[in-house]
Formats: sequence, C-alpha cells, structure tokens
Amino acid sequence: MATEFTPRVFSGIQPSGGLTLGNYLGAIKRFVDMQAAEFETIYCMVDLHAITVWQDPGDLRKNTRELCAGFIASGIDPEQSILFNQSQVPEHTQLAWIFNTVARMGWLNRMTQFKDKAGKNRENSSVGLFAYPALMAADILVYHATHVPVGDDQKQHVELTRDIAAKFNHDYGVDFFPITEPVIEGAATRVMSLRDGSKKMSKSDPSDMSRINMTDDADAIAQKIRKARTDPDALPSEADGLKDRAEARNLVNIYAALDDSTVDQVLTDVGGKQFSEFKPMLADLAVAKLSPISGEMARLMGEQAEIDKILARGAERARDVAAPVLKKTYEIVGMVS
Repeated sequence: MATEFTPRVFSGIQPSGGLTLGNYLGAIKRFVDMQAAEFETIYCMVDLHAITVWQDPGDLRKNTRELCAGFIASGIDPEQSILFNQSQVPEHTQLAWIFNTVARMGWLNRMTQFKDKAGKNRENSSVGLFAYPALMAADILVYHATHVPVGDDQKQHVELTRDIAAKFNHDYGVDFFPITEPVIEGAATRVMSLRDGSKKMSKSDPSDMSRINMTDDADAIAQKIRKARTDPDALPSEADGLKDRAEARNLVNIYAALDDSTVDQVLTDVGGKQFSEFKPMLADLAVAKLSPISGEMARLMGEQAEIDKILARGAERARDVAAPVLKKTYEIVGMVS
C-alpha cells in the first residue's frame, strides 16, 4: 500500500541580491497563492546555494534579510507558512550527504544549469556548484514535500529530486520519500528583459531599464514600462498573434500575471490597441500591485531585529519537521545513534 504524504509545498530563492519582477511573478507570487491552498507551505532563503559562487559576507547577510522582507511584503505570512534561511537548519546538509551517495555522477553531469554557470571554466568551478542539485533534493525531501513551485529553468532539478527519491526507496526497499511534483503554471513563469524579449529578466544585466526591481518606487516602475521595447504593430486579439513577437508577448504575459488573468483574457480586452494605449494600462496595474510591496520592504528593512526573530522562529519550526525525517533516514540507511 502506497504511503500517504501530507500535501506540503517547499520552495526557495537564493539571497544573491536584487529581487526583480521575474522573481516575484515566477516564484514569490505563486508561493503566496499556494499558501492559501490546501498545502502546508515551507519557504526558504537558500543561502547555502548562494555560496556555490563567492559572496561578500556582508552583502549575503543584507540580501538574506532583504529577501525575507520581500517574501513578507509580498504576502507570505510567517505564522501561516514556515519561513527561514537554509543554513540555520543543519538537516539540509546532513541529508544532502546521504543523497550524494545515492545520486549518480552521470545524473549531475547532465544538469544544464551547471554547464551554463561553469561555462568553459568547468575544471575551476567549485564542487558545490556541481553537487548542489543533491542539496536541492535534500531541501525538498527533508520536509517530505509533495509539490515544488518552480520556473522552467529549475524543472530539471526537480526531476533529479524525483530520481533520487525513487532510487533511495528502491535501494532500501521502502516507500519513504515522496515523488515530488513540480508545479509550473501561470502566465509569467519566465519573465523576459524589458529591453530584449529573447533574454530572461536578470539583475546582472548592465541596464537597469531591462528590469523592474522589487525595490523600485512607483515613478521608476512606470518609467521602465513606458520605455520598454515593443514593436510597431497593434496587439492581436488571440495568443497565436504573439508568435515571433517576443517583446509584445512578454508585456502581455506580465499584465496577465499581475492581473491574475490569462493571456487570452487580456487580449480579448486589448486586442487592436497600440502600445501607446496598452503601456499606460500596464504601468498603472504594475504600480498598483508592486509599489506597496517596495514600500513595505523598505519599512521591514528598517526593522532588522524583527526579521532576524522571524527567521529564527522559522528555523525552529522547520527543524520540527526535518529532524524526524533525517532520523528515520539514518535508521533506514543503518546509522547507529
């Protein structure tokens, strides 16, 4: 008989600084939506993943607190969800070592994110950058998470998590770890640059006009949308009309995601309009949705002791879930305590 697992969501974001609209629409907004559903929800600042490439220690501390402020300002309730930073729950790294013995080198060699990040400098990359998908699997499975909201670029890592869970269960003849389901949904799971619709919105882009930062005020948000790259044609009335129109598709996707509607619903309303009409509509919507978040983030960053208190309490609650899972894993493997 198959084990019944508690419906539980886990996901995390690296505190590497510079939260953007892409982080909000592709991840945090979906975390908030799932918090209101039938799941137990656990959200994490994955600071151990962040240090797979060098981080300035002072910046890492600041970025961790800022990310926590971004979660809360966006609607994550630290009483309803468990909210913490990864390094404060040692069960993550302890389970990751077990998973390092389960995962196969060939599996990790196929991870496209390592290839992208290491590039031609592969031999000089850290072992952590290569092995971090096993830690990501531990992040998820130490809570027996059944669902993980991710963007398209992280789907491969959830597939690896499923492979590790299945191999562990098979090797030890148990039905202990769930086969986690990736949740990839919404109109803007991948938000693109405002200056080049073929590139993902990124904090590392040299042009600040390419992105909306979650710390931008209302004027900055509106200006960036007004100056976003478009094309000369009117908006279509159906989604098929956005094919080969990367910038137009990106702006419509952003509108749909902020409006909690679908692309088709948006195009029913705005089909035939020129961007001179549509951009002000998008700017007004973005300012209404995002400027309260940036304001609340600024307030919270002035209360760092409160943020640290929230993170410490979240770590305690996370360990209450993780410690029994790790203990049972050790028993299954044959560790003597």
